[in-house]
Amino acid sequence: MIVALFANAQKKKAFEIGEKICSFFASHGVKVVAREEEAESFNLPSLSSVNPEEINFLISLGGDGTILRLVHQFPHLEAPIVGINLGHLGFMADIPLSDLYNSLEDLIKGDYTVENRVMMEGASPSGMRCFAVNEMVIHRSKNPSLIDLSIHVDGTYVNTFSADGVIISTPNGSTAYSLAAGGPILTPELEAFVITPISPHTISNRPIVLLPKDKIEVQYLSPYEPVEIAYDGIARYSMATNDIFSISRSKRTFKMVAFFRRDHFATLRKKLGWSGQVRYSLLNHRFDD
Repeated sequence: MIVALFANAQKKKAFEIGEKICSFFASHGVKVVAREEEAESFNLPSLSSVNPEEINFLISLGGDGTILRLVHQFPHLEAPIVGINLGHLGFMADIPLSDLYNSLEDLIKGDYTVENRVMMEGASPSGMRCFAVNEMVIHRSKNPSLIDLSIHVDGTYVNTFSADGVIISTPNGSTAYSLAAGGPILTPELEAFVITPISPHTISNRPIVLLPKDKIEVQYLSPYEPVEIAYDGIARYSMATNDIFSISRSKRTFKMVAFFRRDHFATLRKKLGWSGQVRYSLLNHRFDD
């Protein structure tokens, strides 16, 4: 087995925990590599020294941002990701340090499944192409007022949003920017896209859930300054009046390791601070409301 280790250097614990992970894998006969800038610090072979297709897992030490940067910096790596959380939130990096060694043991034993989550890709008239794990955002940028964005789905007109912008997210990204803007939470394995308006002028403009087979086209209508297209918070491009930006399902999938001992809803309850409690009736042995 070969694993590639990616540590967020801005996290104080990253290298300390990384060394412990390296020791654990060494004791189990697992080869560990790291990207060039970290290989020397960990005393590991460099990532470029192995065939990318022979890497079994990518170990991310940080938060969700670390995972997103990893995917965009190394798009040729297709191994599933194990996200170890060194931050606070973290829906993808959902393994706390308290569960680190149990999770690594499960990885060695094969007690996990790999989730293939839907991704999206975008294209502009100028030929710019990009992909996203979480979302693509068209935002008013420097414009001081609301902008008009026309939405078509598979060539059918849907609506024109007067808003600060729109977010088109995957289920994986439904707990990120889309959630903050009032979008729904989707289970990450679901195959869907969500269009969420950002601060729309009309209160009836609500999020829309679509099948990923649908091609989404967003046209910037306002005669103002160019607006901004951003994807996964990684990079951005400008979009001029009357330009059309199209979004469709990517041929790629985002692969995450999911351990059987953990579940998505437990992560939601913890990360979002849900306080609901299960109430159980001893008289009729049924869950009640």
